[in-house]
This record gives sequence, C-alpha cells and structure tokens, in this order.
Amino acid sequence: MIKITLQYFPFKTDVAFLQIKQTEVTEIPLYLVFFYIHVCSSIFVLLAGFSQFNSTLLKKYPKLHQRIGKLYVFTILFLSAPSGLFIGVFANGGLFSKISFVTLAVLWFYFTLKGYTTIRKGDFHSHKIFMYRSFALSFSAITLRFWKVIIVTLFHPPPMDVYQIIAWLGWIPNLLIIEYYLYNQSKK
Repeated sequence: MIKITLQYFPFKTDVAFLQIKQTEVTEIPLYLVFFYIHVCSSIFVLLAGFSQFNSTLLKKYPKLHQRIGKLYVFTILFLSAPSGLFIGVFANGGLFSKISFVTLAVLWFYFTLKGYTTIRKGDFHSHKIFMYRSFALSFSAITLRFWKVIIVTLFHPPPMDVYQIIAWLGWIPNLLIIEYYLYNQSKK
C-alpha cells in the first residue's frame, strides 16, 4: 500500500489511478484534495489498525493501545471516511460502483463511531465487535486490489466491469468473514 501511495508524490495528477480520473481532476476542484486526503490517511489507518489487534500491546501497554486507537478513530471519522464518501460519489463503473463505495464509506464511519462511543461508555465487548467491523472495512483497501489482480488475470474483463465487481468484493467478503468470526466467538 505504501508503494502504491508513493507513486502519487510529489502530488502528481496524472499517474496510476488518476490517469483514468482526468475528468474529475480537471472539472471538480476538490477531487484531488479529497483523493490525496483519502490516500494518505488510509495508510495511517491500516498501520494503526493492524497494531490494535495485538494482545500483547493491549495487555502490556494499554495507554499506547488507547493513543493509537484514538488516532485510528480520528483519522477515519475526520479524514478517511469523509474523503472516501466524496470520491465514492465519482467512482468508476457507474451507479452500481458508486452505491458500493458510498455504502462502504458510511458503514466505515458508523462502525468506527460506534466502536468509539461504546468504549467511552465502558462497553468493552461492543467496542471490540465494532472495531473488528471497522477494520474489516479499512482492510478493503488491500482486498480490493487483491481481487482486482485475480479477476483481471483470470478473466480479462473490460475495466469498468472490473470496477463494478471489485467495488463490492473489496469489502463485503471482509465483513462476512468478521461476522462469521464474531458469531463463532459468541457461541463459545
């Protein structure tokens, strides 16, 4: 993800994904701002999120867990999810893809906010559940690219068809896996 992100710097407007977004880049003044906010903040979200599921960190360094968690929550609520919502409105692949990316941004915001509000109330169990869901959606940045490689390699569909497929595959399987995991945990 870092390698993918670095290709956009120093603030290039015609590389990688932005090559196919030139209409948005030239006609929507805030598109680049929101794009760069989303791309840059998402790296911190992934790094912070991975660290939060380390039981050693949680037990030995609870204050560090809290600080990293606050960074994760702040970044999603004020940077990553709102910028994802904005660029989702302009997603490739038509209405089908736009609905997916907008839904992803809204759920990401909601699960993260619920994770934060439940821990503020001292509800550790609900906090954990909502943060698992939140990170499942954060992880969609990786799974989306994973599915794209697989689909393009195996089936060679037209580019806009790829966007319509990966828009949903990037996050729904993640959420289903987490829900299955949470269901199994509740049975124990």
